[in-house]
Amino acid sequence: MDQADQLRKLVSKHTKVRKVSRVITVTSGKGGVGKSTLSVNLAISLARLGKRVIILDADFGLANIEVMLGIRPQYNLADLMFRGKDLKDIITPGPENIGFISGGSGIQELSRLTRDQVIYLVSKLYELDEMADVIIVDTGAGIADSVLEFLSASNEVLIVATLEPTSITDAYALLKTLNRKSDFSKDSTVIRMVANRVKNSEEGEGLYRQLSLVVDKFLGIGMEYLGDIPQDQNSSKAIMAQEPLMISYPGSAASKSIAKIAQKIAQAEPAASSGSGITQLFNRWMKSIYKKNKKEN
Repeated sequence: MDQADQLRKLVSKHTKVRKVSRVITVTSGKGGVGKSTLSVNLAISLARLGKRVIILDADFGLANIEVMLGIRPQYNLADLMFRGKDLKDIITPGPENIGFISGGSGIQELSRLTRDQVIYLVSKLYELDEMADVIIVDTGAGIADSVLEFLSASNEVLIVATLEPTSITDAYALLKTLNRKSDFSKDSTVIRMVANRVKNSEEGEGLYRQLSLVVDKFLGIGMEYLGDIPQDQNSSKAIMAQEPLMISYPGSAASKSIAKIAQKIAQAEPAASSGSGITQLFNRWMKSIYKKNKKEN
């Protein structure tokens, strides 16, 4: 029995007997479209709806979440795996009772874990599942392997796009590349889209129709529409102030739109959530990594 099989059995044993978190993986075809901004403010909106929310910053090349919150975490995922820290040590408290975990170099190092380290990590992730109702995974942008591995392991993907031609083409390229991965299942993955920085709802719906038409026609992937976020100068002000928009400008048009999107997500939970939790996501993620490593070796 190899390490991936052992991990799958360990995960299956625990997920059958307890409630697990809902995991939403947020991504985009290119950087600079507001993906991390949405992740942070969506987390706050869901917290205001009574959800326990934790953000996992899985964009290990950048530290967008901590910069946007204006909070520097003391520890990250690597400290959990290699430096003896507990899960509670690496969860940094954020506004409105949300928490966030900095992936740091820990995400990159997952593929080099020993069997004992994998068992240890999984045991800690069980705790994370129990600590949160919703875990938002903020990935990097584009078609990097690290992004695709997370997306193919996810049951619920939220893709952010703007009207920029490169945003649309790159979002399609991301889904096209994802669709080619052998471990991606379009039947068990819910993909939703948010149109960001639009002038009005009509423009947002037009962007969704434009992208969903080609995604459905050429990839056979159904994509749901969560709504739009209008262009709002307050968003830039909040980023510069390193404070979430929902807190700095709660009455702004963008804040109100994000609150509506959070409501839709919360209402869709019974149908959309597979109940697999963050532990299962990492299980699938690591199995994909093992498969890739075997091919390369």
